[in-house]
Amino acid sequence: MTHVRKSAAVGVGLVLAVAVTAGCSGAASHSGSSSGSSSTTHTSGSTPGGGAPTETNPPGDIPDNQAYVAFQPSSGFTGFTVKVPEGWARTAKGTTTVFADKLNRVQISTVSTAAAPTAGSVTNTVVPQLRSQVPKIANPKVTTVKRKAGTVVLLTYQGDSAPDPVTGKVVRDAFERYAFYRQGHEVDLTLSGPVNADNVDPWRTVSNSFTWR
Repeated sequence: MTHVRKSAAVGVGLVLAVAVTAGCSGAASHSGSSSGSSSTTHTSGSTPGGGAPTETNPPGDIPDNQAYVAFQPSSGFTGFTVKVPEGWARTAKGTTTVFADKLNRVQISTVSTAAAPTAGSVTNTVVPQLRSQVPKIANPKVTTVKRKAGTVVLLTYQGDSAPDPVTGKVVRDAFERYAFYRQGHEVDLTLSGPVNADNVDPWRTVSNSFTWR
């Protein structure tokens, strides 16, 4: 009887040891996954139709020593200038010109219109248009702000970028869209970059540089 009881006690001890070891292993595994939470890629769902997860914390700060050069369209409405980052790639299509570098963009579009944009017109017209153009658009907010060119309508929002043609990565972007207006001409200046990029000063430099000619 004594031998049987000793065997049973040993068996119970082994079971408890295994359970404690497994618990410690699970805790270590959980701790390891927590320490990896600083990874720059997070899944916020696929892009419409399926695709890569949205990268919400990619690098995207514009350097403090970035130089700027004046831009004036050579065709269409040319009655304005605006400073854009020097050295960025430039593309043009119709009345829209885009300057881009890595994950940041400056888009300049012109349109003829009889009425000046208002917070109400941007909310009722522009925001619905963007909902069909920008994947996962969120948090649209329309305000009026002062810039050196005068009072302008500012629309801020977030949305997913188009997939990178090489890597397929999708970046979560923050947008600032300024609507400047004068004598039947509207110029829409849209600045965008990763949501966590510190581009407040560069975007203010660009938006404050807008000047009517």
